Amino acid sequence: MKVCIYGAGAIGGFIGTRLAARAGCEVSAVARGATLAALRAHGWRLQQGDELITAPCHASDDPAELGAQDLVVIAVKGPALPAVAAGIAPLLAPHTLVLPAMNGVPWWFAAGVPVLASAPLDSIDPGGRVAAAIPLAQVLGCVVHASTFTPEPGLVGHRMGQGLIVGEPAGGVSPRATALGERLRRAGFDTTVSADIRKDAWYKLWGNLTMNPITAITGATADRVLDDPLVRGFCSAAMREMSAVGARIGCAIDQSPDDRHAITRKLGAFRTSMEQDVAAGRPIELDAIVAAVVEIARRVDVPTPAIDVLLGLTRLFGRVHGLYP
Repeated sequence: MKVCIYGAGAIGGFIGTRLAARAGCEVSAVARGATLAALRAHGWRLQQGDELITAPCHASDDPAELGAQDLVVIAVKGPALPAVAAGIAPLLAPHTLVLPAMNGVPWWFAAGVPVLASAPLDSIDPGGRVAAAIPLAQVLGCVVHASTFTPEPGLVGHRMGQGLIVGEPAGGVSPRATALGERLRRAGFDTTVSADIRKDAWYKLWGNLTMNPITAITGATADRVLDDPLVRGFCSAAMREMSAVGARIGCAIDQSPDDRHAITRKLGAFRTSMEQDVAAGRPIELDAIVAAVVEIARRVDVPTPAIDVLLGLTRLFGRVHGLYP
């Protein structure tokens, strides 16, 4: 199986190394800068405890050099998605599957949802350019439940979690999703093939919606957010709003905010991806994590005053620090 990882950072490197080393895949990468140089020099590298997993990698900054693939895993941050869409064509054949392993609301989320008019979300895909470049029929949805990091370019560290959920955007369980799920299990992932991947993505975002931007603004770890009763109460208010939106779009959540806080509490003093991006001076993924929820809420006429405040404050923070356009 020919696989290309488009964006060989923490999550991309995690998936790529596992597929190359344990699942018998020929795994290449589209990368640039120091990451590209490291992949060319050392191949795939994943540090898991005391074990360093390695595998060969053909890496390039030009997708045309890599050619058509069986599977393309998109593992970039949201702000880089338009550039991926503009360059992905040489990797795609009619049979190619595209698996976006990204945070937040995916660009395909509104497709086939009548209450959302099946129209692209402007906050994620203005003008529908991504949807035009990546045929929906070739997309499988993906939700990642794993914590990884990059101590240096081209080297991935794995903290915890092995979870990957994959599924058809249209719902149901297909042979191709089942086959990919089995391949991912061979690579060592705790893989679930979901009949409702849209709901799985919404549920994961239900926790990230507040924790990511609040930690980005404050620099606090997640445990400190939950330790402050005023901040925790604000998180709960925003989560109740998102639950109301989810109920309107077929993504009902059957937990309370306190239920989810208890799950987050078990993860300890962790740093969110958005807080790490701020610390590193990287652009923040605000649109897919917060702005898309606000846009969806507007389409279904659900008021979201707490989420609106969260978006406004984080957007202003990002602009002041040069991390958001």
